[in-house]
Amino acid sequence: MTTQEKEDQSELNAKRANSHFNIAVDHQDNGRVELALRELLTAYRLDKQNPRINHGLGITYLQKGKEAEAERYMKEALVIRPDYQDARYNLCTLYMRQGRNKECIAQSKILYDDPTFTKPWRALTNWGWCAYKLGDVDEARRQLTFAHDYNSRYWPTLLNLGILEAEQGNKMEAIGYFEQVLAFEPDASTTAEVNYRLGEIYESMGKRRQALEVLRTAVVKAPTDPWGKKSEEYMKRLR
Repeated sequence: MTTQEKEDQSELNAKRANSHFNIAVDHQDNGRVELALRELLTAYRLDKQNPRINHGLGITYLQKGKEAEAERYMKEALVIRPDYQDARYNLCTLYMRQGRNKECIAQSKILYDDPTFTKPWRALTNWGWCAYKLGDVDEARRQLTFAHDYNSRYWPTLLNLGILEAEQGNKMEAIGYFEQVLAFEPDASTTAEVNYRLGEIYESMGKRRQALEVLRTAVVKAPTDPWGKKSEEYMKRLR
């Protein structure tokens, strides 16, 4: 095969890979994760140097609970395109989920230092939470507060600040943050978690009636969620 023929074949493969990628996106948007993965793997075989395909594989494997594969493809995407912010943020979040806090912070710093990253509060929130998990409360509070200064409507920051203050014994501050989270009407699981945590605080303050009220809300909002189930068990202990 001549050089020109190789170039033509490479271009054709890239176009075919892009078609499979677009089909995969449609499958993803409609909840067909397995079909999306199949299309992405086909796309990858055709074009291993497309960072969008690598990142797509990383996200899809993460949805399937395959964290090692997810990390591999996200890293590949960043080797091809180091400024791929979505891939770096998702890798950072994966590290945080795995408890690899130092690696999470390293990736968060890269994102925050990138002046083109349009959502620095997200990187700072991950940074702050991982610092907290490493036992550096002052650094955690500093980064989370900084994130909140950037975007006061980003409820994950408020949730993390609430957890931090609750665990540090600052109950009124924690209640304030948790109430702000609820005001943004997050998903059912988060709503249940916040109400459970409020229940713990109210019970510790001797406010059993209020504790039971928020725990009941958690159960109603997310009866099958782990936080809803924990809330139901806690209610039984308080009665």
